[in-house]
This record gives sequence, structure tokens and C-alpha cells, in this order.
Amino acid sequence: MTSVSMRCFKTLVAAALALCAGFAQAHKASDAYVQLSGGGAFATHLRVDLALRDIDVALDLDANGDGKLTWGEVRAAWPAIELYVRAHVGLEGCDLGSASRSLERRVDGVYAALQFQSDCRPPTVPSIRYSMLAEVDPTHRGIARIEWAGSAQMVRVLVPTLRATAASMPAASSTSARDALGIRRSTDPSPENVADAASTADSLQFLREGVRHILTGYDHVLFLLCLLLPSVMRRSNGRWEAVDRWSQAALPLLGIVTSFTVAHSITLALAATGTVSLPPSFIEPAIAVTIILAALDNVWPVFRERRAVVTFLFGLIHGFGFAGVLAELHLPTGQFALALLQFNLGLELGQLLIVIVATSALFAVRRRSHYATFFIRGGSVAAMAVGGIWLVERTANVSLMPF
Repeated sequence: MTSVSMRCFKTLVAAALALCAGFAQAHKASDAYVQLSGGGAFATHLRVDLALRDIDVALDLDANGDGKLTWGEVRAAWPAIELYVRAHVGLEGCDLGSASRSLERRVDGVYAALQFQSDCRPPTVPSIRYSMLAEVDPTHRGIARIEWAGSAQMVRVLVPTLRATAASMPAASSTSARDALGIRRSTDPSPENVADAASTADSLQFLREGVRHILTGYDHVLFLLCLLLPSVMRRSNGRWEAVDRWSQAALPLLGIVTSFTVAHSITLALAATGTVSLPPSFIEPAIAVTIILAALDNVWPVFRERRAVVTFLFGLIHGFGFAGVLAELHLPTGQFALALLQFNLGLELGQLLIVIVATSALFAVRRRSHYATFFIRGGSVAAMAVGGIWLVERTANVSLMPF
């Protein structure tokens, strides 16, 4: 094996290991929803919605370890949940008062909703301190919707940091409670820990979110890899043969990628606007099924239609898996259209990155004698196994992967 081929092989192995490391995050990306309102004669109001599945990762709410959260477990954990939220979300210059608590069922699961009321009335939008889940999930993001008197409605993507300031802790919290939550003390807010809600809107925030969502959506990545594995080969008399030139792989690949892009763009728009709504309890198992079928088609062709047609149909399903963030924001029409456009462009940029890196590596090793056996058959069987595990996990609501 040449040095170039060896480097490409190592790249593929590293990508596979990274994919395995993210199996536990193959479900919906971790997002919290923050609503801030006030200004003028109105008191400051802050609401934080965080999925119970995410809180369980940080606080281990499942007391009996049976893999399911009961109302009794959540009720017993409410003080710890509120303490955790106070420690990781705050407003510059405003002390958060008492909180009202509730549970809210959304399309992707049950969320803990905490609403804080503050008597402070700053003339401008206070900056939001945000470090939610930073210690356990670096992919987490907060999506803030801000309605402030005298200002147009704003949307911000809050990127958590690893620091939580002492100022964001409730005054009555004990040292042991701080230590139990793993909070690092700080005597003053760090600029890197503050999301300036009053600053000029970041025109690329949702584009970056689109890139992040597909790169951390390991089920979508695995589906794409299943499509890419045979892209540098062609069938001849029932056998796989390596293509001679890049152009021979590029045209069929272009058709597949275009079909997937058009399909998931259609259903992303339909789902995000609420025109068509399908529950995650259907979509997530269906995505796992698309992985299994795409991988199976590599080993034993099961589809008579052209692969681009099948990819289009499967892409319609994947589009619903991308829509959660935008569907929950309830933005004005103009802002929503811009956010949807940016988010979709981000998805395409992330997808293009995956395709370029994976296909370039596969093209470099396509002539190896064991390519068909190791990469196409072996890789596809492994993908079918992972897809099968995800299918069981998502239909039976159990966790089989110990990552």
C-alpha cells in the first residue's frame, strides 16, 4: 500500500472511530430553548426549556437505573434541576427571582420548563450567561428568542462554555451542591462566557447550526457513507471493478447527492413550517431503516429503481430529522425564511464536506484487492448492524450501546 493510500486508509479508520464515539448522540441534537422578554415598564422574564433526556445526562435523574424517567423521579429531582439551570443560565445585572416549574411535551420529547421573574428593568437587553451542558455535551446549543420593548424580536444561538460564574449561582446554594454539580467558581464573569443579546445579529449563526447538525447527526452521516462506499466502483458481470477516472464516479455521485439534497430540503421546509408534522417516534426508527436498506443494497441489490430515485425517497425521511430546531422557534415570517435558508445552506455545506473527504479517501484506495470485501461488504454489514441497534433502541426506547 502506498504512503498516500495508507494515509487515506488511516483517515477512514479515524472517521469510523469518531462515528462510533458519537453513537450515543445519534438521536436529535441537544438544544435548549431560552425566551427573554421585558424592557420599558415590563419586568424581566426568562424562560428556559431543557429536554429531560439532556438533564438526565447531566444530573442522572434515573434513580433506579431502569432507563426510564418516571414522574416521581422528575418530581424528586426538581430542586436539583432548578439549581443546575440557575448555575448555568443567568442575566447580567439581573437577579433571578423564584421560578415556576412545569413539564411540556414537545414533538421530540418532554421538556422541563422553568420561568424566572426579575424586578430589574434594564434599559437595554441584558447579556445572557450560558454554560448549559458544557461539561457533558460540547455539541449542545441554546436557541434564544428575545422580545424587548422598543426592539425588534431577535434570535440568538447560545454556545455554552465550560465556565459558570459564582454570580449565576443562587445565594442559598451550598458548597456541596456546587461541587456536586461540577461548577467551577469564578469571581467575575468572563467575556467568553457571555452571549451579548444586544449586539448585532450574527448573520451566519443558523448556517453554522446547519453544518453542526449534520456533522453531529451520526445517523445522517452513516446513511451518506452507505451511499458513498460503492461510488468509486462499478458493477461488471456481477463483480465490483474500480473506476479509472474521477469523472466516472463524479456523475453518478452528483445524481445521488442532488437527490438527497432536494428531498431533505423539501421535507425540512414542510416540517419546519408545520405544514407536515410527523412525530420523532416514527421518523427516528424510519431513518434507522433507511440506513439498513441503503447498506443492504450495497451487498445484495434490492432496488430495481435507479439509486438516485431511492436516495430521493429516503432523503424525504431524513428531512424531517433536521427540522426540530426551526420548528420550535415560532419566528416571524421574514426571520423564519432567512433562518430556514441559512440552516439548509449549512446542511449542504456540511454534507459537501462529508462527501469530499470520504469520496477522496475512497478513491485513493479503490484499487486495493480487498476494497469490495473490506469496505463495501464489511462496511455495509457494520452499518446494517448499527442501523439495526438504532432501530431497536428507537422503537423499544432502550439503550443497547454502552457509549
